[in-house]
Amino acid sequence: MPDSADRQRLSILLASRSQFLAFVERRIGSREEAEEVLQDAFASSVEHVEGVRDEDSIVAWFYRVLRNAIVDWHRRRARELPGLEDDSDLLQAPPDTALQRDLCVCIEGLLPLIHPDYAELVRLVDLEGRSVGAVAKDRGVSAGSARVRLHRARAALRREVQLTCRTCAEHGCLDCTCARPSGA
Repeated sequence: MPDSADRQRLSILLASRSQFLAFVERRIGSREEAEEVLQDAFASSVEHVEGVRDEDSIVAWFYRVLRNAIVDWHRRRARELPGLEDDSDLLQAPPDTALQRDLCVCIEGLLPLIHPDYAELVRLVDLEGRSVGAVAKDRGVSAGSARVRLHRARAALRREVQLTCRTCAEHGCLDCTCARPSGA
């Protein structure tokens, strides 16, 4: 039997059900399948809710649970698609344009705040989905050098996200409306 703190955490989660469902549906594209993923996530997390110490962080914790459930759903779906020998491309790239649109708009707004070469590298690899090897070849540098630059670019972008989007930086994009600096 859950104690009163666990019941309080569960009631907070249930009160946010419609937001959770919308979050999953945008990333899956089907209301029925989103309902199923959400229900499975609720069922599997009930036994772990006591591990969340702070009631204020229960929603952020559950968004992480949902992200993992969505990734698992996409992996299962990729395995079920007929004729696919290698589903690694499906797991690397967003499954549809809806997911791409849902990337936190903060990223595009924050790219101008980092070094232009870094911003371009993040745009090409992370937002457009090009391979590091292809970008390296286009720029006339080794793949290893491009990976190092991409690592530095992501670190610079991460610092900007932490300064601008505190909730997103800590818990991942929660479809927030960050306090963007003017001009971003």
